[in-house]
Amino acid sequence: MRRALALLALVAGWLVFSAGPASAHVEVISSTPGDGARLSAAPSQVSVTLSENIGVQPGSIKVVDLEGHQVDSGPVFQPGDVAEQVGVRLRPDLPDGSYLVEYAFVSADSHPVRGTFAFVVGTGPLVTSAGAVSAATGTDPVVDATATVARWLAYLGVVLFGGLAFVVLCRPAARIDPRARRLLTAGAGLVAVTAIAAFVLQGPYAAGRNLEAVFDTGLLADTLRVAYGKLLLLRLVAVAAFAVLVPRLLRPDLSDRLRARHENLAIVTGFVLLLTFSATGHPVTDPVMFFSVGADLVHFGAIAVWVGGLFQLALCLHRPTPDEDLAPVATRFSRLAASAVTAIAISGAVLTIRIMPSLTTLWTTKFGFLLLLKVAGFALLLAVASRSRQVVKRSLTTSASTSAGTVVTADLRKLRQAVAVEVLLSVVVLALAALLTVTPPGG
Repeated sequence: MRRALALLALVAGWLVFSAGPASAHVEVISSTPGDGARLSAAPSQVSVTLSENIGVQPGSIKVVDLEGHQVDSGPVFQPGDVAEQVGVRLRPDLPDGSYLVEYAFVSADSHPVRGTFAFVVGTGPLVTSAGAVSAATGTDPVVDATATVARWLAYLGVVLFGGLAFVVLCRPAARIDPRARRLLTAGAGLVAVTAIAAFVLQGPYAAGRNLEAVFDTGLLADTLRVAYGKLLLLRLVAVAAFAVLVPRLLRPDLSDRLRARHENLAIVTGFVLLLTFSATGHPVTDPVMFFSVGADLVHFGAIAVWVGGLFQLALCLHRPTPDEDLAPVATRFSRLAASAVTAIAISGAVLTIRIMPSLTTLWTTKFGFLLLLKVAGFALLLAVASRSRQVVKRSLTTSASTSAGTVVTADLRKLRQAVAVEVLLSVVVLALAALLTVTPPGG
């Protein structure tokens, strides 16, 4: 516990004295025509220069007149050699008047960024673009809430998958325990279902539509064109690969050579699965993307190993298998969890430094508040985990020195209670993580 607190103190000092680069969603750097421009003749196109290259996204720019009639023609395209610049052509011979440009781009981290600007042709009045975003371009609250819940369940599914490390490294008897297999199967099902849900929800989420638009073929095609949609399909492929690998890996009669081969394949598949999450979140907006994505892979992977192991440990503590000694199992997991916690703390500090625009963001924005709650939950988890570790040590000492079975039984009861609290806390921390992924770091 002292080492963990010292590590958290080091992380806090790092956050205070280190200056990390700002990282946020895509922003509009400039536009042609500019916001509030007054033109003597109608332009042939409208273009926008962004802060990052997000590719050509169909339907991301729309131009309307004062009556709300759309006056752009043709698809969104790149008008020049600048990858960050996109535009749309306008109908020829537009009459004098005010025009409103509405844009809705999806950042590299899969979140929509919307806004408007206006220009006028001729001598007519200029309609200000301030507050001119219509209700149709705002994220539907039901879609937003559903997408957040889907992210949380996806994290929970990956965590249940992470229990495979516990089965392989800490509890060999779990290979023939149907309850352990059911947890792994539940994880696979959650990841697969939430990947499909995320795919159909992304279109309405980005376009500001309601749940009725989840099966709009045009929106589904738009999602498939962007990197986020392709990564969701890759996630489904990884789950399918796991569904084939796990039953073979858990066969008790498997030879050492085949077991090593299946374990290596499972590691590669797990890396791909985690990458589909890390490559669609805030880390990809970092200028040094590979550094932050790598830290996020370590962070999420360590969480999956630790919390997934907690779920498996809680399962075998709830109804122990007859004649199975759980003390060595808990001891092996304690060592594995200690390494995972260290990786979580260090990688989490790196991610915070790279993603947070400034230290004041911690107490001035919703993102900072959620992050502080997550850190507090993590610290509380460490305190409960420390109690679990002490119970394991005391149980082993009693078992080795005496035959006082009642003491051992009491210690295992305390361990069961502590692990149950850890599982509940971890579910709350995962929910906070899901909220963080849909909250802009800058506010």
